[in-house]
Order: sequence, then structure tokens, then C-alpha cells
Amino acid sequence: MAISIRLSRGGAKKRPYYRIVVADVRSPRDGKYLEQIGTYNPLLPKDSADRMKINEDRARYWLGVGAQPTDRVARFLDQAGVKERAARNNPNKAEPGEKAKERAEERATKAAEAAEAEAAAKAAPAEEASSQEPAEGSETPATGDDAAVGASTDAPAEG
Repeated sequence: MAISIRLSRGGAKKRPYYRIVVADVRSPRDGKYLEQIGTYNPLLPKDSADRMKINEDRARYWLGVGAQPTDRVARFLDQAGVKERAARNNPNKAEPGEKAKERAEERATKAAEAAEAEAAAKAAPAEEASSQEPAEGSETPATGDDAAVGASTDAPAEG
């Protein structure tokens, strides 16, 4: 008899509540099970202690006799420190092509440049504040576009 450790759904519509159960693989999801070893309430906050409860001793026992956890339950067991979950490695997924690798490198380069520009922009106001400001009586001569703007605002409006 093949045994699995899986979730059995309960609760109302749109208000799920799960039992972590040990069941024969042939039995229905919410049907007959051998033992309930924990609960999972996805509606509670992630940092809540009541979100996932599991009887670690019984989980170790069932793993010892050959029960296979589902992916989600394997995550829970890894969180509880009962069984370390192996990294997922999909043999059907191929390595990205050359163009995809180039695009990823370009995105990383652009992100680094943007971060440097942002850091420089934040540093510029600090440098201006630390430099000597001219005395109150002295004016700096207007050059280029500033002179044209100053001339147009100083002239009286004709009308």
C-alpha cells in the first residue's frame, strides 16, 4: 500500500482550512485517511504560529515507514525541520539561449548604471550645500539661457 502525506481541504467556500493527513494514495483528497498529523490555515498571517501546526514525531514516523509527502507538505516539513527538501531541478527545462543571456546582462548593466546615477544625484545636493555660498551683496552674472529668462521677466509687459 502506497502512503502519502498530503493536504485534505475543509472549511467553507472561499475560507479554506486544511488538515495535514497520512492517507493511501488511492483514497480521495477529502476522503478516508489513516491519521491526521497537523493543520494548515492559509488565512492567518505568515508569521502566526497557528498558521501551520504539525506533530513532528508522527511525521518522522510516517516518513520512516515510507510515506511520500506532496510538494506543499514537503515545504511544511522543511520549515518545521523534520525533513530537508531537495532543490527542485527540472530536467526538461533547457539552459537559456545566447540572446537571452545577453539581454539579462544588458538589464543588469542598465540597472547598475541607474543605481550609480541615482547615487550621484543624491550626492550632488549634499556637495552643493557643503560648498561656500557667495556673500549676500554679490550677484553672479547670468549666462546663456539664464540671461534671456532674466531679461524677459525684468522687462515691462506691453499691451
